[in-house]
Amino acid sequence: MSDINKNKRADGKSLISFRYLAISIALSTISLGIVIYLTYTPDSLHYLRPKRLPGIFIALAVVFLKIYFSAAKIRILADKTISWMASIRITLAWDFASAITPSTIGGAPVATYAMVREGIKLGKSSAIVLYGVMLDQFWYAIAVPILLISGIYFEVIPPEIGMVGAATMMVIYAGLLIYGGMLAYGLLINPVALKKVIRAVFKLPFLRRYSQKVNEEAENLEKYSYELRRKPAGFVLKAFFFSTMSWLCRVALPVIVILSLLPANEILLVLRSLAMNLAFLIIPTPGGSGGVEGLFAVFLGPLIDRTIFIGLAVFVWRVITYYVSIGLGIMATVWYVNDQVSGDPLETKEKVKSG
Repeated sequence: MSDINKNKRADGKSLISFRYLAISIALSTISLGIVIYLTYTPDSLHYLRPKRLPGIFIALAVVFLKIYFSAAKIRILADKTISWMASIRITLAWDFASAITPSTIGGAPVATYAMVREGIKLGKSSAIVLYGVMLDQFWYAIAVPILLISGIYFEVIPPEIGMVGAATMMVIYAGLLIYGGMLAYGLLINPVALKKVIRAVFKLPFLRRYSQKVNEEAENLEKYSYELRRKPAGFVLKAFFFSTMSWLCRVALPVIVILSLLPANEILLVLRSLAMNLAFLIIPTPGGSGGVEGLFAVFLGPLIDRTIFIGLAVFVWRVITYYVSIGLGIMATVWYVNDQVSGDPLETKEKVKSG
């Protein structure tokens, strides 16, 4: 793991913050411990049914399906100029960074870095990341109305979170729709406006030294945005399909884990898992650690009959999503700092790997 220290950006700063990694793991461990402590009931594990436990292996398979769908989306957006293995490495590095950085930072910078190391120009890499984020916003635009309509018939928002929690969820819904609209406008309708915003941001005193390079890449981003607009409908539909499937895997994982332990209301599990995953987006801690475990207990805990299974479900879910993501992500990141791919990512030539 010490090799990750060599993973530097052009500004000489470490690409991966060990402080964020340590904070994220610590918060996750502490919150898991609290949930398990509060929900532990002596002599209740005998309610486990061995015939349900193989469902946990199904959950693991869904984790790898999610990786596949995300990699497929990246490969399509890159016009298949990178190999499947390269797409998977980028996906793993992106997931890893997302798991250990605050939601306000996200894994986009690491994803851009990884794409550059795979031979894609920085401007195009930035546009691919933005386009991928926009596809996620399209998914949110579909998910939000589903939740609002379902809320008429089901308790999608747990009553336990109160009026403040319900109002917060409404703000999240509105924010996602507004942000998605702005991003779609900038990428698909008026990329010039997006370029102007980027240039304005890098006129700030503490960012000005990067302005020349960023302005050059903003031009490339604008050019690629126009290229995306000329893509056939099939291109957009394929990319959106893989983006949607990746999110459906994310939503399905808590449901599968809980049903691997005991029966529950399947429809309400799916709806609350969807709402919960949207709520995850605003948690400011690295990887959402310390918050996602609590949200799991609040959103899905009331649907679990046996109290002890709440802590057990949170533990299993975090292990197969969060800790597996960290393990695979470290392997991908170490690959990028290997001598075989050494060099300044901002100076990487536009290599094209066979698809």
